[in-house]
Amino acid sequence: MSSNSSVTTVQLGSVSQADELQVHLLPCEIEHDGPAEISRYFTAAIKDRKHELTVSFRGRGFKGQEVNCPQGYTGLVLKQVHKPSSDQEDGVVKVASVFHNLTYWNLETPPSSDDGVVMAMGWPELAEAIHGPIED
Repeated sequence: MSSNSSVTTVQLGSVSQADELQVHLLPCEIEHDGPAEISRYFTAAIKDRKHELTVSFRGRGFKGQEVNCPQGYTGLVLKQVHKPSSDQEDGVVKVASVFHNLTYWNLETPPSSDDGVVMAMGWPELAEAIHGPIED
């Protein structure tokens, strides 16, 4: 039985040089890896109606909401520095940017507390309650 045991290392020194950027999590795959003029083509079209964000992207309606990172946490956008050439080789990533909140988008229905991304933001608080000290 073989074991694939590659490791990805994060260059933590790159955190101090990273800019804080606006992050959007879209419900689709975009075959582009690089900068995009989000503020020019995407955020200018976002409408805020009754506390619900809406936008059209390539003819599809998205509904979104702002989601904050848990208190004491910072989100990281990572960029690959060294791409492994095999499953056995380790990879290296650096911090390209940081964020403290993101706009989470769904197709045609607004995000809810049942969505995985929204639930994941509550996980650190739940983990602290489970693993923290018990008070009498």
